[in-house]
Amino acid sequence: MSGATPMLEVENLDVWFGLGRDRVDAVKSASFSVEQGESFGLVGESGSGKSTILRAITGLAPDWSGSLKVAGEPIPRKRPKSFFKKVQMVFQDPYASLHPRQSVDRVLGETLRLHGFSNIDNRVKRLLDDVGLGQAFRFRYPHQLSGGQRQRVAIARALAPEPKLLLLDEPTSALDVSVQAEILNLLADLRAEHGLTYLMVSHDLSVVGHMCNRLAVMKDGEIVEILSVEDLRTRNARHEYSRHLLDASL
Repeated sequence: MSGATPMLEVENLDVWFGLGRDRVDAVKSASFSVEQGESFGLVGESGSGKSTILRAITGLAPDWSGSLKVAGEPIPRKRPKSFFKKVQMVFQDPYASLHPRQSVDRVLGETLRLHGFSNIDNRVKRLLDDVGLGQAFRFRYPHQLSGGQRQRVAIARALAPEPKLLLLDEPTSALDVSVQAEILNLLADLRAEHGLTYLMVSHDLSVVGHMCNRLAVMKDGEIVEILSVEDLRTRNARHEYSRHLLDASL
């Protein structure tokens, strides 16, 4: 993997909300890179700035400075449609991210049309098979699906444009514990099958340990340490806060 251009490069990223006295600095001087095909975690307590980094990458947090690159290309201020063919996000809450009055077929079909695909019918079938739902779910509405099934539809929608990089914002935290492992295993399988790169936000170190090669520990908007999953397993953290997180996860 060394020598290849990283899939994602984040350098000296600052993200803030509000102006003047009301300004809140949510992310301060964050720097890390994610190799092609890697799964990289962002961990830390609620409010540490993890999800804000994802939102800055996708353009949902408009006030930022620093450098963001995907596959070696700087991310422009106004994200072109081509950006969303490369980068897609899976949100925490599958209840909120799906339109209640759109069937699964329409959700996936409209996404495919938006990105200029033809042969929609076959593509919808393949997406449903990819996420382990199959054709029985095609004409159901979100209220007819369980939380795990909804998140599978949300993942299928993210896969529809055939992206290279998936941003995963706590993708299992709104789900029952029994379903969480299924979704994590599905995501791991999809990464292997499609050669995807993941940037995954979680407050749960065991989830990150299961899913990621490396992780950045965040506290109060700053990255305090970058650890390998081996460091995580051997509890080899230098920063006091990382050690506190490791102890709390036991």
